[in-house]
Amino acid sequence: MHIEITDLSRYFGSTHAVDDVTFSFNSGDIFGLVGPNGAGKTTTMRILATLDEPTTGDAFLDGVSVVQEPERVRGQIGFMPDSLPTHRDVSVHDYLDFFARAYGLRQRQRMEAIARAEDFTNLAGLRHKMLRALSKGMKQRVSLARALVHDPALLILDEPAAGLDPRARIELRELLKALAEKGKAILISSHILTELSQMCVGAAIMERGRLVKAGRLEDLYRLHESADGKNLRVVAIRVAGDSQKLRRMLAEMPGVAAVTPVGDFIHARVQGDEKACGELLAELLKRGLQILEFKQVNVGLEDLFMSVTKGDVQ
Repeated sequence: MHIEITDLSRYFGSTHAVDDVTFSFNSGDIFGLVGPNGAGKTTTMRILATLDEPTTGDAFLDGVSVVQEPERVRGQIGFMPDSLPTHRDVSVHDYLDFFARAYGLRQRQRMEAIARAEDFTNLAGLRHKMLRALSKGMKQRVSLARALVHDPALLILDEPAAGLDPRARIELRELLKALAEKGKAILISSHILTELSQMCVGAAIMERGRLVKAGRLEDLYRLHESADGKNLRVVAIRVAGDSQKLRRMLAEMPGVAAVTPVGDFIHARVQGDEKACGELLAELLKRGLQILEFKQVNVGLEDLFMSVTKGDVQ
């Protein structure tokens, strides 16, 4: 399946929640939708899931318009919102059964579909448990099972890892990789960029409703490393004590194109070759910083995101 978002815009009065966005991806792809809060990610996803209509533009699943023919594409889409609605007196199995019926699955076909979704998301042992009694991680599994119950070709996941503990995030990531290997097309938004970079083959970066960059990650990284025709390298630096002093120094230095905090490290884009990186290290030591680690790293999605966005919100 080929999914294409074309010239998509959604206006709410004077606010351009989505403004002329175009990108595409295919079956077997995990494609990230990245941006700060208010960038237009959820609105874009809702339009693709036929839950909202654009002001202009369209989206297509194998050439079928989600705007003009929503009934034709809904059976091919599984949408997972950022949180599972609260249902006090519904069991996991009854919840999935309701949605399986809504998608037109009947009798034996419905029971088999629910069993597959429960087994895949490891919910079989919780099928009779009430939703209100589940942890955040288990609720996210139920939400994913609901999106999968009718075996859609396209999964749209809005912040599925939000609020999950590290184990639950890793388990979710492995589930999504397995689905992509089965041929599902997956569009996922998240603020956890390190995890997205570990599973996505491509990404669209949005800010203030507009598309900043989109494409295969390997292509975006290559363009990022050779921006403006300059040879750029990324070094990760860890210092003893407060890293704010390091960030201020790097921001003032000629030849340092961008400074990005990544965990305990500060990533700096350095214009030049290995000699330029060595000169940067020598200068930092000269200024009295206690360098614990200094190493060249491959460009990551966090570096790319911090470089191409400005931090603007609307």
